[in-house]
Amino acid sequence: MTDSLPLDGRIALVTGASRGIGRECALALARAGAHVVATARNQGALEELDDEIKTATGKAATLVPLDLANGDGIDALGLAIHQRFGRLDVLIHAAAILGGLTPVSHIDPPTWDKVLAANTTAAYRLIRSTERLLRASASGRGIFITTGRVERPKAFWGAYGASKAAMEHLVRTWADELENTTVRAALVDPGAMRTKMRAEAMPGEDPMTLPHPSEIGPLIVELAQADLGLPKTNISFDAWKSAGTLASA
Repeated sequence: MTDSLPLDGRIALVTGASRGIGRECALALARAGAHVVATARNQGALEELDDEIKTATGKAATLVPLDLANGDGIDALGLAIHQRFGRLDVLIHAAAILGGLTPVSHIDPPTWDKVLAANTTAAYRLIRSTERLLRASASGRGIFITTGRVERPKAFWGAYGASKAAMEHLVRTWADELENTTVRAALVDPGAMRTKMRAEAMPGEDPMTLPHPSEIGPLIVELAQADLGLPKTNISFDAWKSAGTLASA
């Protein structure tokens, strides 16, 4: 491992890697030396990501077109990582869906099920499928993207906020179970960023007033190496950016 490639030789799985925060996490990890296993539903967007990774690093990523609502597919992904690499060093769960903004009493059951499947159940299935792989690493890290809506509920965000609140509880419970291992977890609140989901939620907002998702990349690379404690509080991108260091974020 070198200073220029702090994650050289590490294996990183990134969900939601076709766009937004997930895509920028994948690029940052690849540039830091990690071999990225990138998963998303859109194969064409994954291939574009791979082209950019090759241009930046000279190396290809491993692309896995996958809908995370497919739990069996997540299990198969875990098995494939085991068979090819024998371990997983970094898990970034960035994939999520908004499900629209509507009063709680107006959320239709199919939308509720879809949001919970993508934002909560997928996190559980990923933990279930990758824990042994992360334990096989010298310092496995699970990093989960959450939202400030958990701590600050707001009208019409019920399905999204509830799904992320459940995910946070799941991750904190899992982290407590792994306290005596080398695996550590983190919950990251990116705040408002220039993403498609943000534009969907706030169509009247000027996206150019928001940070580009690429700005979160250095934080993710830092977390992938950090000596993390239990995730008792979320790591705020805004606080990290203001402090200039993870220790003060």
